[in-house]
Amino acid sequence: MKHPKHIAIIMDGNGRWARKKNLPRIYGHRIGVESVKRVVDAALTSKIEYLTLFAFSAENFSRPKKEVSFLLSLFANALKNDLPHIISRGIKLKFLGNIASFQPELIATLEYAESVTAKNTAMVLTIALNYSGRWHITQAVRDIVTDFGYIDKTNVANIDESLLAKKIAVDLPSDPDLLIRTGGEQRISNFMLWSLAYTELYFSQVYWPEFTEIEFKNALSCFASRQRRFGMINEEGYE
Repeated sequence: MKHPKHIAIIMDGNGRWARKKNLPRIYGHRIGVESVKRVVDAALTSKIEYLTLFAFSAENFSRPKKEVSFLLSLFANALKNDLPHIISRGIKLKFLGNIASFQPELIATLEYAESVTAKNTAMVLTIALNYSGRWHITQAVRDIVTDFGYIDKTNVANIDESLLAKKIAVDLPSDPDLLIRTGGEQRISNFMLWSLAYTELYFSQVYWPEFTEIEFKNALSCFASRQRRFGMINEEGYE
């Protein structure tokens, strides 16, 4: 069975799962951490090279302050507790998003996790925090303008798709082959807008806290059944 090289996941449905069980929303987020562990291990077993998880969007900051504070604290504690396991499994950690807006203590935690896993090669696990696809593209354009030093008609003509792709590739060296979204919603919610151009989409009705290794394998099986043509024609001559 052919496997994707890079899988991205929108981990949706923690709050709705909790509400369905008459539990506080924060409990759903806590249980969702266990799903992250299961899926990371399943991806390693399946020899996935890149796994990118949408953990916290820029839009999530509009949620109640108490929930936002809990989510960031939950993430920081989970990272600290699981870092030895991550290191032992040979996982390289990266963080993507507007990290500079976080509190210094959290920034230091993220930087430390990246530094101690930098040489690991089993899989690259990228966690998107305070992330927005539009922000990502805007940052790439800003970086290009900074590199040029000034803008005139000649420089503007040099800003093309390949140049933008090179800037974004610094954070995401491989476009996702497969995007999984849990929770029943069928949209990409401002996630990796540039990189998802030709990604296969898989929408699961299962809420994230209930997303198991079996659900993950079901997504892989669905991917294996698809024919990716990237705008070209298949062997039979059909689009």
